[in-house]
Amino acid sequence: MRYLSWALLALASYTLVAPLVKLATAEIPSDVALLVANGMLVIGATVVVVASDTAVVPYLTDSHAIYAYGAGICLTIGILAYYRALAAGPVSVVVPIFGLFIVTSSIIGMAVLDEPLTARKLAGIGFAILAVYLTGVN
Repeated sequence: MRYLSWALLALASYTLVAPLVKLATAEIPSDVALLVANGMLVIGATVVVVASDTAVVPYLTDSHAIYAYGAGICLTIGILAYYRALAAGPVSVVVPIFGLFIVTSSIIGMAVLDEPLTARKLAGIGFAILAVYLTGVN
């Protein structure tokens, strides 16, 4: 269950991203805030890879590397759009809509990755959609 600790740490940390981006983009263009914040991400990832002595080059042409490249493209588009939305709109609306990735990612996991669809998961998806509607619609 070690992944739960990581997930909770991610939640605690990522909770602060949207409010901090909103504050930053009050004076800084969203693209600049994106470059600074994600530049720090690249530096942090580099430090972790170097510190763990993990080889990188052999994996760049691995048969599964295409998925990492695809994830990078999707992450780039998604985060660019997210920062622009945060710069233009209220955090209390943008974040819940962005948070629907929980629903869409879950559906893709079940449809494409053969993860089981249970009544509980279906209820969770329904409640997530309801929560976004209740929190994100003015």
